[in-house]
Amino acid sequence: MTKLSVNINKIATLRNSRGGNVPNLLKVASDIEEFGAQGITIHPRPDERHIRYQDARDLKNTVRTEYNIEGNPITSFVNLVLEVNPTQVTLVPDALDAITSNAGWDTLKHQSFLREVIQEFQQNGIRTSIFIDTDLKLIEAAAKTGTDRIELYTEQFASQFNLGNKLAVKPYTEAAILAHDLGLGINAGHDLSLDNIQFFKENIPNLAEVSIGHALIAESLYLGLENVVNMYLHRLQS
Repeated sequence: MTKLSVNINKIATLRNSRGGNVPNLLKVASDIEEFGAQGITIHPRPDERHIRYQDARDLKNTVRTEYNIEGNPITSFVNLVLEVNPTQVTLVPDALDAITSNAGWDTLKHQSFLREVIQEFQQNGIRTSIFIDTDLKLIEAAAKTGTDRIELYTEQFASQFNLGNKLAVKPYTEAAILAHDLGLGINAGHDLSLDNIQFFKENIPNLAEVSIGHALIAESLYLGLENVVNMYLHRLQS
């Protein structure tokens, strides 16, 4: 079964835009779990423009399903993750001023660094995942870092799928097959939506988890949060 982890960064963005505590991030996270999601994802950035580091700490006592923290493993992020001790940490090579994640790791160039960081997280009982593109050489190098999983960056698939090019899923299928053969778990995220999630899931063998935030929250403005969570669950289970 493919698990749905909902990224709640956009909820924090809305809260921060007005000040105060509306919407209540902890309540939304709890409600999303009640609606059936199997995980909560956050991506705190150093400028705290959406998720704050304190949010990560507060959510530790709220999340009852899997808790996934994404981010660039700079010192402050590493220290936060070790303090909070989530289910999973997803390493993302964000620039400090990046609006959103827009590239996966070069696991050849950064292999030594990733191996060291991953080992530290694993020694503290935290499952690790690397945000990555579909280049098979990078998948092979990812396995050598000792990571538990990879997260496939789906922007290229999503943009081509929107244009009617269903063959764009092929590199993702091949990457997933190789990753599985190398003993890696397979996650995916970033540009998945109600429109493409079922097709993607049907073509990605051994897909363990999808992390979806921006599209899910945008779709919820029209269709309602509980309804949309269940629409994703239905597509993932069909």
